[in-house]
Amino acid sequence: MSSASSPASGMSRVDWFSAIIVIVVWGLNFVVMKWGLATLSPLLLCALRFAAASLPFLLFVRPPRNLSWGILAAYGLVQGVGQFGLLFTGMKLGMPAGMASVVLQTQAFITMLLAAAFLKEKPQRWQWMGLLVAIGGLVLIGAAHGEGAANMTLIGFVLTVGAAAMWAVSNLLTRVAANQGSYEPASFIVWTSVFPMIPLFLLSWWMEGGDAVKTQLSAIGWRELGVIAYLALLSTLLGYGLWTRLLQRYAASTVAPLSLLVPVIGLLSAMLLLGDFPTGLQWLGTAGVLLGMVVNQFGGRWMRPRR
Repeated sequence: MSSASSPASGMSRVDWFSAIIVIVVWGLNFVVMKWGLATLSPLLLCALRFAAASLPFLLFVRPPRNLSWGILAAYGLVQGVGQFGLLFTGMKLGMPAGMASVVLQTQAFITMLLAAAFLKEKPQRWQWMGLLVAIGGLVLIGAAHGEGAANMTLIGFVLTVGAAAMWAVSNLLTRVAANQGSYEPASFIVWTSVFPMIPLFLLSWWMEGGDAVKTQLSAIGWRELGVIAYLALLSTLLGYGLWTRLLQRYAASTVAPLSLLVPVIGLLSAMLLLGDFPTGLQWLGTAGVLLGMVVNQFGGRWMRPRR
């Protein structure tokens, strides 16, 4: 351990700083998405995000050596078209930024269920308890649709849950990729971002019409360019790059709990920058989801027999 390490967790001060950067960037991410969706359609904004995260770097970043093109394509499509396509559409159709940051974190529980089904990983008793508590929180959040400053819609909520499910599938694909061999995070992100671009552009063209897409592209200004740059360079390349490096250096039990702070930043930034204040029922549901995540992450320590 270096002299700059924190004795509490074993993470160096530099890595703690990296983790804080990721938490803040990902927490603010939802407000930035809302700003972009004010003038761009969901699928077009999503396509531009991944185009900006990949095309400028293809000549300088080599494809991951140990990974097959099949796993790169699968991850890119599931994350790009599945996760972010559904998330952006859900937010466009009435999912508030703060609530989206909370509901999306349920990917941890869906990952647990998928890993149990396909990877034969057996969830522990406290993980089932955390899942039940989080489901109760989700029910409360879903029941609050049509209320609050942003008037959360049921379709927006359902699509965001679907985005969390797609994130969980991409988590399983990440494990498959890890079994194929080690890889550089930046290379993985750049080359997986190639695959969702064309499907997203085609879906946007088909659903909205060519004229609408051309009109949006021609009207892009500095605000839209700033949103695209934030989503592509900060949220995608910097955020996922730093997070993957942390997971490579430290145990998942050390790094994963830090993601609990992302919805906290998401909620605070949505209230401060968008005026999205949750209702009492939404706050109660948020507390349930976050409590479920805490039980899932730390229940093993609490239930471990003391000597």
